[in-house]
Amino acid sequence: MELIITEKPNAALKIASALAEGRPIKDNIKGVPFYKVEHGGKEVLIGAAAGHLYGLAEREKSKNFKYPVFDIEWVPTYAVHRGSEFTKKYVEALQALAKKASVFTVATDYDVEGEVIGLNIVRFICGQKDARRMKFSTLTKEDLVDAYAQVQPSLDWGQAEAGETRHFLDFYYGINLSRALTSAIKSAGMFKILSTGRVQGPALKLLADREREIAAFIPVPFWQLPLVGSAKGESFDALHQEEKFWEKGKAESAFVKARGISQARVTAVDRAEFRQLPPHPFDLTTLQTEAYRVAGINPKATLQIAQDLYSSGFISYPRTSSQQLPEKLGFAKIVAALGKSAEYAALAKEVLRTKLLPHNGKKTDPAHPAIYPTGIVPKAMEGREGKVYDLIVKRFFSTFGEPAIRESVTMGLDVGGEPFVAKGTRTVRPNWHAWYAPFVKLEEIELPALAAGDVVAVKEVRFEEKATQPPKRFTPSSIIRELEKRNLGTKATRAEIISTLTDRNYIIGESIQVTELGLKLVDILEKNVPTILDEELTRHFEEDMDAIRARTRKPAQVLAEARDLLTKILHAFKERETLVGEQLRTTFSETKLALTKVGPCPRCKEGSIVLRKGKFGRFIACDRYPECKTTFSLPRVGGVEVTDKTCSTCQYPMVLMIKKAKRPQEVCINLDCPLKQPPEFKEGPCPRCATGRTILRRSVYGAFIACSAFPKCRYIAKASKPQAAAQVGSPSAEVVPGAGSATAVVSSAATAVVGAAKVKSKRKAAVKRRAPKSSKAQAI
Repeated sequence: MELIITEKPNAALKIASALAEGRPIKDNIKGVPFYKVEHGGKEVLIGAAAGHLYGLAEREKSKNFKYPVFDIEWVPTYAVHRGSEFTKKYVEALQALAKKASVFTVATDYDVEGEVIGLNIVRFICGQKDARRMKFSTLTKEDLVDAYAQVQPSLDWGQAEAGETRHFLDFYYGINLSRALTSAIKSAGMFKILSTGRVQGPALKLLADREREIAAFIPVPFWQLPLVGSAKGESFDALHQEEKFWEKGKAESAFVKARGISQARVTAVDRAEFRQLPPHPFDLTTLQTEAYRVAGINPKATLQIAQDLYSSGFISYPRTSSQQLPEKLGFAKIVAALGKSAEYAALAKEVLRTKLLPHNGKKTDPAHPAIYPTGIVPKAMEGREGKVYDLIVKRFFSTFGEPAIRESVTMGLDVGGEPFVAKGTRTVRPNWHAWYAPFVKLEEIELPALAAGDVVAVKEVRFEEKATQPPKRFTPSSIIRELEKRNLGTKATRAEIISTLTDRNYIIGESIQVTELGLKLVDILEKNVPTILDEELTRHFEEDMDAIRARTRKPAQVLAEARDLLTKILHAFKERETLVGEQLRTTFSETKLALTKVGPCPRCKEGSIVLRKGKFGRFIACDRYPECKTTFSLPRVGGVEVTDKTCSTCQYPMVLMIKKAKRPQEVCINLDCPLKQPPEFKEGPCPRCATGRTILRRSVYGAFIACSAFPKCRYIAKASKPQAAAQVGSPSAEVVPGAGSATAVVSSAATAVVGAAKVKSKRKAAVKRRAPKSSKAQAI
């Protein structure tokens, strides 16, 4: 009997449905689903993992943050990672299935991580040295059947060894550098778990270097002479030919000549058409950056959305570096399938009239083609998921389009003897632009149809003083591109690296700013152990991974080099441990104060109110407690950051509330702020339960109506007074007794709905557990 091993349960279902000659039979072991199918006259079992079932750990656990550590081994993730206990049942289920099989086929995602997942299952669960390998880029029936028919006789060992080596390298760096930092700060009398990584250090330094450039930037003044003209009923803008005057006197002289001139003569009009080629197909990085550009979706969120779309069979595998779509995909078939949807019918019809040759880019990936829609259109998809899917479909269509034709116009003007220039650009034939709408965002500037010798009216000439601007901060999108350009990290990990730096308070904001903590940490490491931040070293090991994958380098060589290098780094660090520890202790003490100080206490006027955590969650309190017992409640869900702003109405400090998938919101901490005063309200029976009554509650978001029987009844409603909702967005929230005399706000109305749904789900689960079990397998 054959056992096919998938990475996740939904992939097992897809493969079972694709290969079954009839109906797949669903069964389970300890609640973990598996499938039995008949294919080619033989019985096949299909079992699932839950991502990585094995992780790395010390062979013998050392004490007191001892380092260096190089003696490591693979162990079940449930044994080493808190929160991974659920994976134990997946291990046991696959062990039971493996006992029934004599042939093993790995069908995990075809990339280095998927290969490592499959390899560990094969050797530690199935007790095999090798296995067959299915390779596919979509979870459509056609691709899965083809992948099984062309199954490889062996694992992709280059991919497996590269992936395993990467895990070993990351563990070497992560555990040893983190222990070194933790031991250092511990030696200075402060206990704090610190961590860094092989790629995180260089990535943080890259961001810190930009922050330093901005801080050191000295603006240089310059002057400009903009002009507003008019001809044939149309206004247009022009600028002095000099563009930027670096000498004020020269600018003033030109301004004196042009000022007061009512008419200008057109000296020349140059028109030039140019072709704008269609875009390349999406690789993961360009998908992430484009989703951020058009919809403001964070790269990490885009990857998760794309992964979900892939798992549902709507798009191809997203973790790819390729910008190429091979003809063998069958473009006509995919476009025709998309055309069956009313949303894409008209576009698909136009695309099918072309030669269907995509405008491929240069980037390739040995495992997968560029991202493309499979032709299976989701029945209903809204929000961010719908936006990302539509973006992928439109990008796919646009790669087959004809180049857009645009025209640039440059018009020279003589204004009192001073030369001015007006520039315009317009689209003559949109071509692929129409297929990529609404995601094409180009500036259209049309100038009046004029010729040399024509006269135009001069409405205004201005004299403006400006200054050069510092380099722009990176965004979540641009830093992903920069990391790729520098070959730091992988396509699948770059967004996670930035997320990790944010979680550690090293960076903040959408326009990424390195915090004082991040800057000082980089400064400390640069002065004492600069090799930790060495971009060249990190890139060197990335190139080694590629060489291992190509089978031109051996994993043992790369790991031996890494151990030798780390030993030297850690030895140098040990010699400076006390000095580094003292610097880290000072840095964290200062940073903690900066990150938690909300502002001066508005009541005692002597202390400062700071962020605190208590038995009932977060709250704000005066640091002069118990002399001053001032407290303010905070919602239990979402992030909270201090700001330097105060409420324009009551002058209390404001904090920034951050909720997943929502725009951050600045709110006043004062529950008695006039903007939050409750409207006139009369109590009444709760419309949801029979025992409670509706009462008014307040949170930092404003007034809302709730049931007095909370938490038994979670009814909430919006307060009707517009003023109460002005600062809220959605003012509804649940409340429970809070820290001190304050009321701790648990969650917004949306969270309350989710909470109610969870309660309902638990009730259903309880009923299901009480129901009699059937010994028969379930047919699907």
